[in-house]
Amino acid sequence: MQYLNDPDLLMKLLSQLAGGMLTSLSIFFSTLLFSLPLGLVVALGRMSRRKWVSVPVSFFILIMRGTPLMLQLFTVYFFLPRLVGPIPRLQSTMIAFSLNYAAYFAEIYRGGIMSIDRGQYEAAQVLGFTRSQTFLQIVLPQTVKRVLLPVSNEVITLVKDTSLATAIAVGELFLVAKNATSASGSVEPLFIAGLFYLAMNTVVTFFFHWLTRRFEYYRG
Repeated sequence: MQYLNDPDLLMKLLSQLAGGMLTSLSIFFSTLLFSLPLGLVVALGRMSRRKWVSVPVSFFILIMRGTPLMLQLFTVYFFLPRLVGPIPRLQSTMIAFSLNYAAYFAEIYRGGIMSIDRGQYEAAQVLGFTRSQTFLQIVLPQTVKRVLLPVSNEVITLVKDTSLATAIAVGELFLVAKNATSASGSVEPLFIAGLFYLAMNTVVTFFFHWLTRRFEYYRG
């Protein structure tokens, strides 16, 4: 109990972990900011009747979902700079995570969109709705409700996946804890970091429970 028996040492560790958590949160929020809308674009591309659109998009989804996220992270950090120039570690992480999660969200969105009864499209057409109006006003709100649970599962996974950024030495929460463990010879920092991850996922869980209740009026 090296840290728990020394309040000063514990406070120093908590301060270091809090700094690492801020980096983890920046990866988390930037990934959601880009992957959630990008996933919708990818889903619509996957559902396109034009083969020159749907086939490459399907291949992108296959690659992103079929290979380890850590390998994708290495690819962005070590190989992409050869094409576009140097990319900082944190930005490389954000790019890799955003592309990976966009592929997963795309398949979730696609399943939600395809679950909407075709009769609703036909009814909207009879009422004079355009295709874009039908999608935005009728299909999308129902889709959002139906995909909330699988999306929440992916978001919870994302919180934990931020620890993979340690592979390219991004100073996120897990790397800070691992360095503290190496320096002290105690595993306490790792378990305390686990509590940080648990706290973040608790907030995410409550947020999605609240969001689910907000969409209860969509019974479709």
